Formats: sequence, structure tokens, C-alpha cells
Amino acid sequence: MRAMAAGVGISLMAAPLGAIVVWRRMAYFGDALAHAGLLGVILSVVWHVQPLMGLILVALLFCLAFTRLPSNTWLATDTLLGLLAHASLALGMVLLSYVPNKTLDIMGFLFGDILTVLPSEIILIYGLLIVVWAVLFKIWAGLLSITVHEELAAVEGLNVKQLNLVFMILLALVVAVAIKMVGILLITALLIMPVAIVRPLSTSPEGVVFRAMIAGVGAVLLGLVWSYYQDVPTGPAIVCILAVGFILVLLIKRCFHPK
Repeated sequence: MRAMAAGVGISLMAAPLGAIVVWRRMAYFGDALAHAGLLGVILSVVWHVQPLMGLILVALLFCLAFTRLPSNTWLATDTLLGLLAHASLALGMVLLSYVPNKTLDIMGFLFGDILTVLPSEIILIYGLLIVVWAVLFKIWAGLLSITVHEELAAVEGLNVKQLNLVFMILLALVVAVAIKMVGILLITALLIMPVAIVRPLSTSPEGVVFRAMIAGVGAVLLGLVWSYYQDVPTGPAIVCILAVGFILVLLIKRCFHPK
């Protein structure tokens, strides 16, 4: 039941943010952010604090670095993301080698384990869910504007840099929390796959978000059932369910709209 509650909460947070990620073609940003999260896990071991604290700290620093560096470098965005992600990952592994008598379940953070979620973490998830929805409700129109045309939105008086920073901070917080569920290697799938599944079935941005929430929650529930009865890893099972859903939608679309 705790795993189910956590999975539903994460899915409800990931859907609206994932929609913006897909529309703005920022999938690699989420992936790079998740890889950098391993540094946060290792820092939490070094500092003797909860892993979530280290994850959130590194995720926020990653976002701040990403928003500040592009205007001052000659690097393309994807190159900069790769640099930040792999530098963070390498630094984390080097720091861990200097800590004596420390054990860390790397595989657990790479692939996640929703079955170990704690009641306090569920409270955190739903508290963050309220914050994410409240902030998105306030800035949703602005996010859609900069998604359609960033330069035109700036001309119309929107603070593009501020909107981008707020969105990235929300995304960083959700990724940091969701790593507990599906892991560093699979969190990007939870952001983009529900949106990819429902995008051909929706005619409005809000419709995409609503249906992505349903797809994400459904995948979590089916993945938990599959994991329970077949003893397979829960996080990868959820992502496999989403992959099957995407293939089914693709086949249905080709059957009814072959052109």
C-alpha cells in the first residue's frame, strides 16, 4: 500500500512536468539531472544525512549551473548537459573511494526500490505534489507561451529566465524524490513515456496532462501487481508496462490512421 501511494503521487507530479519536457525537447536534461543525482547520494553518505537531502541539494545546484553557464560558454546545450552529468557522476565515485568502511547500494539507486518507501517519504511526496501543482497552476500559461515561442514570449513581457528557472527547480525536486521509486537510470522514462503514450490521443495541453496522469498511475498499479506475483524488479516493471502501452497506441494509430 505504501508503494502504491508513493507511485501514484510521483505519477501525478511527473505528468505535467513531463509534458513540458516533451514539448520543449528537454528529455536529455532530465536524464542528465538523474545521473548527477548519484553525487547527491554519495554526499549524503559522506555527511551522514538522508539520501534525499543530498539528492535535492545536487539537483538544485545542477539546475543553477545549467541556467548560468550557457550564456557564458561556447558549448551547445546537449554538450553542456553531458559535461555536468558525467563530471558529477565521476566526482561522486571518487569521493566514495575516500570514505572508509562505507557501503552503498549503488544498484538500488540505479534501478530504484519503491517497496522500501517509508511513511515519512510518502508525506514528503504528497507535500511536494501540492507545491508542484500550486506553482504550475500559477505559471502554466507562461510555460506554454515560452514552449511555443520563447523569443515571442519575452517580447510580450514574460520573464523567460525566471520561468525556466522555476520549472527546472520543480523538475529537480521531482527527479530527486522519484529516484527512490524507479532509480537514476529509469526516472526519465517516468517523465516522458506517459506523455508519449497519450499525446496522439489528446487535442489540448491540459488533455495531454490529464491522460498522462492516468497512464502513469495505471502503469504504477500494473507494475506493482506484476512485481508482486512474478517477483520482478518493480521500477523496471513499471517502465516495461509504459513501453507496452506506447507500442499498443502506436499500433492502434497505424491501424486507424495508416498515413
